Amino acid sequence: MRKQILAIALLALSVTWYGCSSDGAKQRSEETPTDPVEATNQQEVHGDMITEVKLTTPLDQAMVKQGQEIYDVKCGSCHKLDETRIVGPGWKGITQRREPAWIMNMITNVDMMLANDAEAQKLLEQCLVRMPNQNITEPEARSVLEFMRQNDGVK
Repeated sequence: MRKQILAIALLALSVTWYGCSSDGAKQRSEETPTDPVEATNQQEVHGDMITEVKLTTPLDQAMVKQGQEIYDVKCGSCHKLDETRIVGPGWKGITQRREPAWIMNMITNVDMMLANDAEAQKLLEQCLVRMPNQNITEPEARSVLEFMRQNDGVK
């Protein structure tokens, strides 16, 4: 029993020694960036400015389903489907208040919208948090728009 305790203690000491040594630190620094900006930096996808969106009636249910899946993964933590504002504004009624192209540009071109659009700038002032670029493509944004339309009661 005493030999087992000694062996475990030596193993723990060896692991600690290696972890604190310059070789261990060098290996860890090569594996993970220490600069927080570099650690969170990812290639952002930006679309071209969208000027026209063709809406369909009835709703495309495949797009609605994909839009809900995107909402569940990328949007739902900041936006609720009712009027409730969490981080960003609630989505209820958004398709009646905003043009489809505006909504899609806000989803795919956040930086451009915040730099150039007065309404987007007002939203930033109200919410106090910049909407992050979620790297959503134009076809994905169209699906999110279709899900928003269903949420607003379009059939």
